[in-house]
Amino acid sequence: MKRLRVGVIYGGRSSEHEVSLASAAAVLTQLDPKQYEVIPICIQQDGRWSLADKPPSALSEIELSARANSPALSSNKSGESREVHFLAYPAESQIMTIHSDSERTHEGIRAFVSELCLDIVFPVVHGPFGEDGTLQGLLELANVPYVGTGVLGSAVAMDKAVAKILFASNDLPTVKHLVVRAGRWNTARNAVLEEISNLLTYPLFVKPANLGSSIGISKAADRPQLEQAIEIARQFDLKVLVEEAVPDARELEIAVLGNEEPEVSAPGEVLPTGEFYDYESKYLDDRTDYVIPAKLTSKQTSTLQAMAIEAFQVVEASGMARVDFLMAQETERFYLNEVNTIPGFTAVSMYAKLWQASGLGYPELLDRLINLALERHKEKQLLRTSLT
Repeated sequence: MKRLRVGVIYGGRSSEHEVSLASAAAVLTQLDPKQYEVIPICIQQDGRWSLADKPPSALSEIELSARANSPALSSNKSGESREVHFLAYPAESQIMTIHSDSERTHEGIRAFVSELCLDIVFPVVHGPFGEDGTLQGLLELANVPYVGTGVLGSAVAMDKAVAKILFASNDLPTVKHLVVRAGRWNTARNAVLEEISNLLTYPLFVKPANLGSSIGISKAADRPQLEQAIEIARQFDLKVLVEEAVPDARELEIAVLGNEEPEVSAPGEVLPTGEFYDYESKYLDDRTDYVIPAKLTSKQTSTLQAMAIEAFQVVEASGMARVDFLMAQETERFYLNEVNTIPGFTAVSMYAKLWQASGLGYPELLDRLINLALERHKEKQLLRTSLT
């Protein structure tokens, strides 16, 4: 049986670059070599693509963060480097690799070009320029099957402010919030701070609208902290989300898997050591605890799972997503926080843990995701692209 050639794309031009390397390390070690020929493709932080002869092998973000500034272009003993260019149109071979060596001619450095065909792409790129529909758009142009949500769902889910509008229109409960845009913040800072203080109740959470892994998130207890928190979030995005904190909140997560008829995992609860589930708690602090399944009543579990499926469908996700919730302990009311269309796949990430606890192991999970992508692509090939 012919092995599927799977291009695992990782890295990226966002502040979640190291998290992506850690996720890719886990995926690359768990794809069955008997079924798949894996082609590791790294996107540098400057946007360059390269074939990785030595893909990430460490399974923790701590180990990988130490290598964050090291060159990722693979090279061999003769000094050649292999740069990758993805073809943005349907072709038998989707990627071109450029091998250049140090031998100079009167025309410049000598280069060799070869082509490589992929059967499917497995994107493991978190954050902007990868999880937000941009990479998915390139893969659509190339007409290559890929794991995960399409262009629209990826873009909507990444933009937390837009996603909340869709959630509200479908009666999915979210916390009270306001959006701060860069233009108004730069010209009317005091007015913005006054408006937030009048309309929302402290404490507040401030976050970039288009980012994940809890990067750029701060908690503000008063107006000076609010101003500082917005300044921090503004470093990562032109749009900032300011939300009321859920009192005494429990952080709950559900994993979703499927296309038209998605399945849900058992719910999990995150017990961070810090005040909230920030970047350090997610990737650097091994004291963060997870309870799977979360201690909920059967009715609460059913409610949460139904909300997760609805949120998944509202943003038009497919393949996979992790849906995050907050639960106010006093009122036991659920609030939908966000939908993550390329959830973390590191050794401590919840998506795989939730499915493991639900009876689906990591290698089997990867198989399911690849098959779902192939099924969706096959259906799309039946659509007409011309009138003749």
